[in-house]
Formats: sequence, C-alpha cells, structure tokens
Amino acid sequence: MAEQSYRPVAHDHDEFLARAMKRKGFAEAYAERADEYKLVRELLAARAQAGLTQEQVAACMGTTKSAVSRLEGLGKHSPSVETLKKYARAVGCEVEVRLVPSSRPTRASTRQSLRDCG
Repeated sequence: MAEQSYRPVAHDHDEFLARAMKRKGFAEAYAERADEYKLVRELLAARAQAGLTQEQVAACMGTTKSAVSRLEGLGKHSPSVETLKKYARAVGCEVEVRLVPSSRPTRASTRQSLRDCG
C-alpha cells in the first residue's frame, strides 16, 4: 500500500462561526458548549501542527481511529484527563488543567456559590 501524506482541508473557522452566529438559536447553543468547542479546536490544531493522521495518533495512543474521531468531535461523553494526556503525548504536547477565577472571589461570594450548589 502506498504511503499517504496528511493534507488538512483548509477551513476558516472565524468566517464559518460568523455566518453560523446569524442563525436563530445558534449563539445560545454555541455559548453553552464554548469550552468544549475550544478544546476540540486545540486538539485539531495540535494534530495538524504535528502533521499526523487520526490513524497515527490512534496507534500512538494504543486505541482506534474511531476513538480519536470521537475525541476530536463533540459527543455525549467527556474525555478523561488520562485520555487527554495520551492524545497530547501522541501529538507532542502536554495537558495543562487550571481553575481560573472568573473574578476576584470574596468570602461572601464563595459562600453564596456553596449555597447555590446545595
């Protein structure tokens, strides 16, 4: 079988998003999953930067192409941190997980957050 080289399809995400935001209900639905979309864009960008196919990433992770495809798509499950670490290693990256305050929390706002959770 002949060796195939990876050639990503050109995609202007900003242009696509600007058009999609004009559709009724899209902005609200997108905002609800913004963090997931950001993660997927980072995964795809890292794989493209590494010049790897899904098959190559899957082989390095010890999984299947379909599992990598699910990871790179928005599905009904969230990947584990360990799975993200395996993917990151496969594409020559590291995973960084951080909790970033949305604003300077005060003791009162922290207590209110705890009440909102219960």
